[in-house]
Amino acid sequence: MDSKNVMLTVALCIGILVAWNYIADHMGWIPKPVPPQQAQQQAVQQPTGQKSEAAAPAVSAPLAPGLFTPSEGRPLTIQTPLYTAVLHSGGGVLQSFSLRRYRTAVAPGSVPVNLVDGATAATAPMGLIINGQHSWNIGRWALEGGDLTLADGQQGAVRLVGEVDGLRVERELRFSADTYLIAERTTLYTLGDAPRTVRVAFTAGASAASVGAGSTYDPMRIGWSLDGKFKEDSSAGDLTKGKTETGKYGWAAAMSNYFMNAILPAATEGLTLNAHLQNDVYRVSLARPDILLHPGEAKTLELSYWYGPKDRVLLKGAPNNLAQSIDLGFFSIIAVGLMWLLDFFHAYVGNWGIAIILLTIVIKIIFWPLTAKSYKSMEKMKQLNPMIQKIREKHANDKQAMNKETMDLYKTYGVNPASGCVPILVQLPVFFGLYQALMTALELRHSSFITYLPGTDWLWLADLSTKDPTYISPLLMGATMFIQQKLTPAAGDPMQQKIMMFMPVVFTFLFLSFPSGLVVYWLVNNVLSIAQQWMMLRKVK
Repeated sequence: MDSKNVMLTVALCIGILVAWNYIADHMGWIPKPVPPQQAQQQAVQQPTGQKSEAAAPAVSAPLAPGLFTPSEGRPLTIQTPLYTAVLHSGGGVLQSFSLRRYRTAVAPGSVPVNLVDGATAATAPMGLIINGQHSWNIGRWALEGGDLTLADGQQGAVRLVGEVDGLRVERELRFSADTYLIAERTTLYTLGDAPRTVRVAFTAGASAASVGAGSTYDPMRIGWSLDGKFKEDSSAGDLTKGKTETGKYGWAAAMSNYFMNAILPAATEGLTLNAHLQNDVYRVSLARPDILLHPGEAKTLELSYWYGPKDRVLLKGAPNNLAQSIDLGFFSIIAVGLMWLLDFFHAYVGNWGIAIILLTIVIKIIFWPLTAKSYKSMEKMKQLNPMIQKIREKHANDKQAMNKETMDLYKTYGVNPASGCVPILVQLPVFFGLYQALMTALELRHSSFITYLPGTDWLWLADLSTKDPTYISPLLMGATMFIQQKLTPAAGDPMQQKIMMFMPVVFTFLFLSFPSGLVVYWLVNNVLSIAQQWMMLRKVK
């Protein structure tokens, strides 16, 4: 095995990675619920909270079952420094969820990201499904109070009260100005004289458009934690048919690389996950095991929702290990270390593009001795190529004899044919770790390296999480790869030489749609490799 074959292996690995990402598409399956009734509903809103849980407004005890006066439902607005949410008082389903700190595009005047767009709102996210029925359609609800506005450090709660299928349902939703986490307490009573069995499912959903997903490198999918392990499904075929499983679920979400709408139950045992896709809307629900309600008895269920970005810092404080939704793949340990270095450099230079360049230089320094060893090995192999070619001609019809004499030649001259490829294989985990780190880094979304092409008003590397719109950087990367090939000792096999010379074209084609942050890394790595090879070449001469 020589280093040329390894380069083919590297190309194949990257090709497989790209092809795998293309599997994600956007079809869907789930019955589309009827929009919330615009009739008789009631909610009780609590005043704006204070700076700590202890100082937050007291939550009144659940009301005993009795008469209440339904009122006409209306949108209820919750404003915090992080988002503006609108839910309908007729059952508490979300109608919109606009993020204040994130925009849909880098262009000036672009609108905020809305995690609950029109298509998503039609599936009634955060609506309760009680005994298989949509509580926002069949229930009677009522409204009392007004909108909720929270300043930094404050908390506040809204309580919705309704009657659904012979049950009294009280939903208390608590909002905080400092996090995207929404806590819920749902209390149930039976209004009849006989015991009731009740099954409650909590829902969330998102469309690819609402979370800015859908590209090859940012597919929309359903993710969940089962027995503490991260799982996901982006297969349109599977999700169109529907997925139903029962187990111990820490959370479940409709998500992209950068945003997610998630459910986090307080009690995780015996939950049933349902995931569906319809009309590009990904919907997920978690159903609690059956609850037995006796007359005069109340049962309270607790859970949380997360509607917001995959912010690594904020997610550390979220329950149920929601931070694992940022999936760094098989080489997660390496990816975490590389992200730490990126954060370190960015803290000093204030530019993520420059931080990527500094990280590339550090990686190159670490692997400099291995790369030098690889280059020396290739030079030795180059010197032996004429003799190897003669052996191949001599034993053209006897492969066993050819291999034996070739190995004897290696021993005579002290050459290890694998020494040239081992250093390259060692670097593969670093590449894939960096790939995952850059692909999932919310910090790179809409982060600029060189905003405008010098001397023009054309946007260039204005968003490191998307492709270069001018294709200049991948073309430069391909050119540097071609120069690198010219400096690399040629293989003895003419066919192999032709294949290797074609590699820059293949890589350039692949990198045309890569996020520009990855292209910057590969381009700088190529430039540093050219410098190292030139130095080694002078030393050999």
